[in-house]
Amino acid sequence: MISSARRAARIATFAAITPTMLAGYSLDDLRRHLEGAEKRELRDRWFGAWCEAMLRVFGIRVIVLGDRRARGRGRLVVSNHRGVADVLVLLRTFGGCMVSRADIARWPVIGLAGKKLGTVFVDRADIRSGASSIRAMKSLLASGETVSIFPEGTTFAGDEVRPFHAGGFVAAQSAAADIVPVGLAYAKDSQAAFLDESFPQHLARMAAAPASSVVVSIGEPLEVPEKARSKDVAALAREAVAREVTKARARAS
Repeated sequence: MISSARRAARIATFAAITPTMLAGYSLDDLRRHLEGAEKRELRDRWFGAWCEAMLRVFGIRVIVLGDRRARGRGRLVVSNHRGVADVLVLLRTFGGCMVSRADIARWPVIGLAGKKLGTVFVDRADIRSGASSIRAMKSLLASGETVSIFPEGTTFAGDEVRPFHAGGFVAAQSAAADIVPVGLAYAKDSQAAFLDESFPQHLARMAAAPASSVVVSIGEPLEVPEKARSKDVAALAREAVAREVTKARARAS
């Protein structure tokens, strides 16, 4: 009974806040006519507040280890991937925009939010889409943007970090951007893992779950050897993320 009431209240709040946020951000953006860094700052304020609100609504407390500050140039934030809440966690922590699989653009509400955020949507089964997404990431990173990716390509349960796709690292190397490894570890009783289910099913399961926490462990930007191959950089990043996951798990309850 308690979980059913919790689910209903959280989903209702999500459904009320998200369209309101999107409308408010759109109107504020149109009114200000900002460009470049100022426009990114406005976006980060709106979406950061939304992410903070959604994490509170779903009872997820975020614990950050390490330095989240940018170093004055573009940065590629690379993380393990466990569920939809990861997106909220990374946007709340780092700002910027995301790279996401193409079908999420069609998800209710979330798809529209992703488009407003400036998400780079990529269909990994389409070579042209992959090449286009690398160009888009390179342009964003070269302009000083923060771009977060999940190089495992999909979600997994548990702490094992799977092999990374190399595309995002091609963009980061071309743009001379920082590559920042991040490890996420949810509390063991968390319902945040997005497994073999639809988005509405995942949302309902998360909404019914008790409050929990996630630890975000941020590593130092990677030292990438000059002229390193992108697949070698991906392997280097995977090792760094795995180390950060171990640190995060040690703090996660």
